[in-house]
Amino acid sequence: MKPNNPIPFRHSQSDKVAFQRRELGDILTVYGRMVAAGEWRDYGIAMLKDVAVFSIFKRAAENPIYRIEKRPKLATKQQTYAVLGMDGRVLKRGADLKQVLRVLEKKMIRAVD
Repeated sequence: MKPNNPIPFRHSQSDKVAFQRRELGDILTVYGRMVAAGEWRDYGIAMLKDVAVFSIFKRAAENPIYRIEKRPKLATKQQTYAVLGMDGRVLKRGADLKQVLRVLEKKMIRAVD
């Protein structure tokens, strides 16, 4: 009788793209300012095989108004980070996340009557 060999444990998270702590800090800084301004109310995070997505919602029951995507495989071709609008249009793309997130802060600046 042979002893039972242990079943190898495979981490399911290792084959998914995720935001790092610094990246989430940058995103949540912008998100917090917009929540304080009353513009945004909810968010969702998805970690998939090829992409990590931070979705921003005006109301929880709606479609996201913005999506911040991280696609490491596109780093050499189209850059790693992208901000997409509600209609799927790319608003900003780049290799530096803070630079890409500036497009969202511009949405906060409005004329006051």
